Amino acid sequence: MKSSSQNIIAIVWDFDKTLIPYYMQKPLFEDYGVNESEFWKEVNALPAFYREQGVSMSPDTAYLNHILTYVEEGKFKGLNNSKLRELGSKLDFFPGVLEFFKTCEDLISQNKDYQKFDLRLEHYVVSTGLTEVIRGSKIHDHIKGIWGCEFIEKNGQLHSIAYLIDNTTKTRALFEINKGVNVHPEEISVNQTMPEGTRRVPFENMIYIADGPSDVPAFSVMKKNGGRNFAVYNPDHPQSFKQAQALFKESRVDNCFEADYSEGTTAYRWLTSEIQEIADQILIKKKAQLRQGKESVPAHIN
Repeated sequence: MKSSSQNIIAIVWDFDKTLIPYYMQKPLFEDYGVNESEFWKEVNALPAFYREQGVSMSPDTAYLNHILTYVEEGKFKGLNNSKLRELGSKLDFFPGVLEFFKTCEDLISQNKDYQKFDLRLEHYVVSTGLTEVIRGSKIHDHIKGIWGCEFIEKNGQLHSIAYLIDNTTKTRALFEINKGVNVHPEEISVNQTMPEGTRRVPFENMIYIADGPSDVPAFSVMKKNGGRNFAVYNPDHPQSFKQAQALFKESRVDNCFEADYSEGTTAYRWLTSEIQEIADQILIKKKAQLRQGKESVPAHIN
């Protein structure tokens, strides 16, 4: 396999409570008049309920199955993928999110030195939430790829689970971005052995941003492979800050800051600085490669 140009910077985002201040299912509950707290209470009770019947249920799939139960019982009557995309348009983002996505892209695309070497920046979302809701949201046009949970339809409404992302399989998504599986799905398998030099996005060119302890497996993969981690918190929820602070104290993340991405905030300054640092490091490597080629050219001897 030919060497990759490795000229891409990837920012990988969690979604719920990282880009938006709540769970993305909130518009779904509001639209159907379903009590959100009651729904999650029922979901949390499902693993124990089935365990008593001798059946193991993953907590990460429980809420997906419960959505399907509500569809079957008529509480989410007619809910389909199109409806989920529609609901995604109702999501409210943390301050500055929409502008920040564009700012990140402009940092690379409007720098002449970076463009000489065709540097690019890509945004990804890796979430245990619903892919179709994210596709319907205001940031969709800025996202290169989404890893989330998806449903199959039957008779015009959701029928079964098609694809699942949980806190562990988030790490698989990171390797798929790293190897370029999302760009070349027919040619590359996430499980195949690939030399570092052939991988589309080296981990040192990746930044992972999330909010909580459930992202520890992804944080671990990033840190082990030279990537960068950041935790964000909602200032309106003290427990959110404690979680982010704990991740920082445990050295699982490089820093933590409030989920406000407006120009001049700590999040804005840290992340734009990290992006530029990665870009500069890519530039140094590219120039060194060119010099190496120049030094190998035979010269006249006087």
